[in-house]
Amino acid sequence: MSIISTEKAPAAVGPYSQGISMNGFIFVSGQLPVNPETGAMEAGSAKEMTIQSMQNIGAILSAAGSSFEKIVKTTIYVTDLALFSEVNQAYSEFFGDNPPSRSCVQVSALPKGAGIEIEAIACV
Repeated sequence: MSIISTEKAPAAVGPYSQGISMNGFIFVSGQLPVNPETGAMEAGSAKEMTIQSMQNIGAILSAAGSSFEKIVKTTIYVTDLALFSEVNQAYSEFFGDNPPSRSCVQVSALPKGAGIEIEAIACV
């Protein structure tokens, strides 16, 4: 098991790792739409929040020697499913014709008051 850590993604806000690599898989912890350069939460549209969360995932995957093309499963947590189509539109920009399996669920709240959090599982 290897801990994955990069300054190109936000630091963990609790007792967890940005990612873990084990047995050929990378498990990326849920990424909030936090800009790693400023530490500020992306407070714009659902599209902007989705893009920032996905960019954070990309930075962690890159640090582990992987990429979006190797993602096999994502889970998206949103505080308002009315944003589903806007999230889908932004999310789809990160994948070609073969997107990974995915779940998207509405939750009552997310850390730091975020509107979205996305986690991923990828191959090395």
